[in-house]
Amino acid sequence: MTDKPLHITNGNSLTKFLKELDFKDDILTWQEMLCEGPTVETIDSNESLKARSKFLNSYYDIAFDVKEFKEELEVLNHLEPYSEIVLWFEYDLFCHINMIAVIHLLQQKKIKLPIYLVCSGRVEGDKNLKGLSELSSKQLMEHYKNKITLTEKDLELATTLWKIYCGQDHNLFKPYIVQSSNFKYLNNCLKAHLERFPDSISGLNVLERNILEIVKNNPIKSKHHLLGYALNYQGYFGFNDIQLTRVIENLKIFLLEDKNQLTLNRNGHEALLGSHNFAPEIYNEIMYGGINRLDFQFSKQKNKLVKAIRNVH
Repeated sequence: MTDKPLHITNGNSLTKFLKELDFKDDILTWQEMLCEGPTVETIDSNESLKARSKFLNSYYDIAFDVKEFKEELEVLNHLEPYSEIVLWFEYDLFCHINMIAVIHLLQQKKIKLPIYLVCSGRVEGDKNLKGLSELSSKQLMEHYKNKITLTEKDLELATTLWKIYCGQDHNLFKPYIVQSSNFKYLNNCLKAHLERFPDSISGLNVLERNILEIVKNNPIKSKHHLLGYALNYQGYFGFNDIQLTRVIENLKIFLLEDKNQLTLNRNGHEALLGSHNFAPEIYNEIMYGGINRLDFQFSKQKNKLVKAIRNVH
């Protein structure tokens, strides 16, 4: 039997990094962002590809190359040369949703090869969470050396979570927030997912509230300046610049933008005080997997999602 791994990376940056380190193994680059938009259980189905293409085009003006995506995944139908699969995904929600989708896809294809995970996050001697591409060459190779063997239980957990994400009851995630597994950061990501629905009091989700707090507590010069802060202080979300640019644009009803200063207006202060539920005004009707963001709100008191008024029937 050959000793030849297939690597599945979380994007072009890491693939480029690995190639610069003279990796000779084959690499499948995963380039989706399944943490936003509608999803279908069968990831490589025509239904799924059509839904993803429509979403990416309408929300982000991104042309989803279905042909390229299918060609990239074709290697999964011809795994005879490989001895194992190594997944490279990070600590954040963005990566974890992609990761459970990839694992589910491998399970659907009844792939029986050993599956390993290289996951970055906390690094000794550094107070900040680190993405894989942010590691030094030495640190990255150390992570690879210490890659985690995913058990059958881990794989079953991932595919269960993917099915929940594609479904219509995301409160089913709650028991898994306290369940242990080899996915070190999964619990934080599931909690972050539930908290990205509008708060039942203010209508702001955790990320939106954090951005308004940044404006309140820092001398912000422009939306671009704010984007830099948001990218660096987003916790476990792991969103990229185009996603956070869209979030900031949706928050314009809370902002006053002068020539060299960005401040909160009255709505912004009221939102942070929780004196009014602003979810309808923000009107961010994006899909998270199988459900619409505006159909549910997160109740801190009940520690779960509750139906929004428009979804009560």
